[in-house]
Amino acid sequence: MKEIVLDTETTGISVKDGHRIVEIGCIELENLTPTNNRFHCYLNPERKVSEKAFEVHGYSDEFLSTQKKFKEIAEDFLEFIKNKRLIIHNAEFDLAHLNNELNLFGKNKIQNEIIDTLNLAREKYPGSQVNLDALCKKFRIDNSRRTHHTALIDCDLLAKVYINLIDQKEPTLDFKQSLEVEENKNSKTEYFKKIVLPSSEEVEKHKKYLRENLKKNYFN
Repeated sequence: MKEIVLDTETTGISVKDGHRIVEIGCIELENLTPTNNRFHCYLNPERKVSEKAFEVHGYSDEFLSTQKKFKEIAEDFLEFIKNKRLIIHNAEFDLAHLNNELNLFGKNKIQNEIIDTLNLAREKYPGSQVNLDALCKKFRIDNSRRTHHTALIDCDLLAKVYINLIDQKEPTLDFKQSLEVEENKNSKTEYFKKIVLPSSEEVEKHKKYLRENLKKNYFN
């Protein structure tokens, strides 16, 4: 199954206040393994970045003014996520901004299946902090590169967090193991527990131990 780990950065929190997307990052997973397919772009939001947002991601108005506008990359973005499950941390936030951008030039809302890792984390660790940094710490994931919130770095971290949240080990390429599985996939294997019977000498020792200890415990 192909999934897309997705993250956005914006000019501010609420679309109701006119805030827009300044960065989109996507990493494709196939059977929980990152592929070489990625989608990433910076965007000209056509408005100023709020001070709080600048503190989070560090993208200046001057830098963003030279980037493409959302409508210029929308078709490529929609094609990249087409028919794939989206993995997002706090999906309500990102989807609100993405759907707002799509609506601004007459496109339909995103209809993909969504997994919100924030909800997964809240269910698994009720009462605990479940932001991305806290989850990285819990799962011992190195997030030292995350000096600012940037979409691709956050996607990379979220992919690892997601795998841990669903109790899967991070997949590795083990060609030897894959080959053995392929060779044996049609063979019938029977699994059983090995039964080990004690020797007569061991039985006598056990009986002696029981007699001595039962007598001792009774009189004590």
